[in-house]
Amino acid sequence: MNIANLLAYVSAVFALAIAIAVLLKERRSAAHLAFVVGLILLATEAVLHAQSIKSLATETFVAWQKWRLITTSFLPAVWLIFSLTYGRGNSREFLERWKIGLFVFLVAGGALAIFGELFTGQAGLAKNGQVIVGLSKEGDALNLLFLIGLVLVLMNLERTFRAAVGTMRWRIKFMVLGLGVLFIVRIYTSTEMLLFHSINPAWQTLDCGALLVACLLIFRSLQREGHFEIDVYPSHAVLQNSLTVLLAGIYLVIIGLLAKVVTWQKASHPDETAQFPLTAFLVLAALVALTILLLSDRVKLHISRFVSRHFQRPMFDYRTVWRKFTEATVSCVSQGELCQASVKSVTDIFQTLSVTIWLVDDKKERLLFAASTFLSEAKAADLVPQKTELAAAISHLQKNHEPIDIDACTEDWAKVLRACHPEEFHKGGHRVGVPMVVGDEILGVMILGDRVGGAPFTWQDFDLLKCISDQIAAGLLNTRLSQKLVQAKELEAFQTMSAFFVHDMKNTANTLNLMLQNLPVHFDNPEFRADALRGVGKTVERINRLIGRLGSIRSELQIKPVEADLNAVIAKALEGWEEISGINLKKDFATLPRFQFDPEQILKVAINLIFNAREACTQNGSVQISTTQKNGLAIFTVVDNGCGMSREFLERQLFRAFQTTKKNGLGIGMFQSKMIVEAHRGRIEVESEPGQGTTFRVILPLKNK
Repeated sequence: MNIANLLAYVSAVFALAIAIAVLLKERRSAAHLAFVVGLILLATEAVLHAQSIKSLATETFVAWQKWRLITTSFLPAVWLIFSLTYGRGNSREFLERWKIGLFVFLVAGGALAIFGELFTGQAGLAKNGQVIVGLSKEGDALNLLFLIGLVLVLMNLERTFRAAVGTMRWRIKFMVLGLGVLFIVRIYTSTEMLLFHSINPAWQTLDCGALLVACLLIFRSLQREGHFEIDVYPSHAVLQNSLTVLLAGIYLVIIGLLAKVVTWQKASHPDETAQFPLTAFLVLAALVALTILLLSDRVKLHISRFVSRHFQRPMFDYRTVWRKFTEATVSCVSQGELCQASVKSVTDIFQTLSVTIWLVDDKKERLLFAASTFLSEAKAADLVPQKTELAAAISHLQKNHEPIDIDACTEDWAKVLRACHPEEFHKGGHRVGVPMVVGDEILGVMILGDRVGGAPFTWQDFDLLKCISDQIAAGLLNTRLSQKLVQAKELEAFQTMSAFFVHDMKNTANTLNLMLQNLPVHFDNPEFRADALRGVGKTVERINRLIGRLGSIRSELQIKPVEADLNAVIAKALEGWEEISGINLKKDFATLPRFQFDPEQILKVAINLIFNAREACTQNGSVQISTTQKNGLAIFTVVDNGCGMSREFLERQLFRAFQTTKKNGLGIGMFQSKMIVEAHRGRIEVESEPGQGTTFRVILPLKNK
């Protein structure tokens, strides 16, 4: 067995192995089935080629090649189906559009291969001793049909690869590259067969080598998860801007010219014509390399930078301009601040004396004055156009996002914009309107005029203006969304506070209502009157406590650190615990140095944690309270074996206001405790499991930093 036979069998084995793996592992779809059938056909081709080159007899060679060409005739249709469905979310639409072409490739190719006279009967021997047979017109037609099919397959794979981005492109890259290598080599060998009207086993051996390389690349692609699961949506304009069609056309034209040259020189220089296949192969390799370079994002970037640096001097130092503009606008939190900062920056960048920003209201019916370098609010109020006049201007700006010279435009909508920005200097040049658009939503328009020296705006000015207007529009949208979010949060907080007030006021009203109902009946009973007074006192105390706790949220936290003893503060928080029955209290206080903190505020934290632990425990529960010192930190720990908290509550709700697991709680204590501890440059750590208990650690620095 020679190297050509071995290569053919190895490539066939690899192709069959991948086909079987995909058939068994992947789900069934048109792309999967076409891929499997295509690999099986390629493997069959390789085996038939190996059988043909074993024989030196012309008749045997022709018989095997006949079967090989029959197998080859079905390849374009199968791989075209694969290229139309692989990785495409809209594959059904493409199959519907290409059904006639698929039918033509399948029927015409099969009919030519099966019923046509593919060989001329002329045969010869190559230098390596292999048989070379001539192709008839039917054989050339089959080869031409095969060549067209391969170009269409590559074209569709190119469109899929272009439409894919990010991880989608990463997943299919090696699949497209492997099939690209295979079909590019097949285009080369098919071109040779067309030009020389014959079949040379050396070319088919090259096909087997390409199949082996393609299988290795495809195997690498199959190792990436989701390679068959992506959904890209390439354009239906398949032939438009197709690099495959362009390069294939260039290659075939060059090869056609070379063939003419070979024909002219054949009689006088027969030895030089033997170099033609090598020349054709080098042309193909050069075009493949050019394709790789043109599709390389890194090469595009380097070319763009090289041209920008060495062949074009920019009008602006874009890095400096963009840095200054960003610094001027990044800290603006309201629309007014953003627009005011923007007009100042634009004035400096473009050396224009008058810049105005008008915003479009939510209903797209009015222009709202936002900022200007020369208009006052009173003067701007007189310039606001009527609703009927403004409709055409807003409609035009919403459809056309590029800056426009409004003085050069004679349409009615341009007159509206000119009226919104009157000229200050008649020699200041033309005024320019720049729409501020996000997506398809028009947010406003910026108008520039009175440029120093009356200098006209260039295309570089327009490009930079477009970038700046897009940035301003994005900032305006962000401020609007932020305001809506703040309003929603305030409404949510108000509704939550109202719910607490309503709940407590309802209970208070019920208590007082019951007391009033019993008052006429039991008024003369001294015990009833005493009990009623106590009830009124408790109700008033509860209302005052509720108001005080809610009011403490809005007041600014004041920390007054003094040198104090943390153990003494915690001991004060524990006063009266000995009188509480049913709770097993354990204390373990380590010796701590005195350090700077606010005893009153830390006492609130300690009381809140201790009472939370007590309320979390059932009868005969256990609470452990301890202090320790470690790495320059004072640590106060409260551990209980109570009901515990879920992980979701810990991560999302524990330290938020109005979030609680208690039936009568307000959800304010932990929110306030966290604020106090963080104001001391400390932190609170918590560990909890439902039904297992909770551990809180308050960690405070012993020294001020």
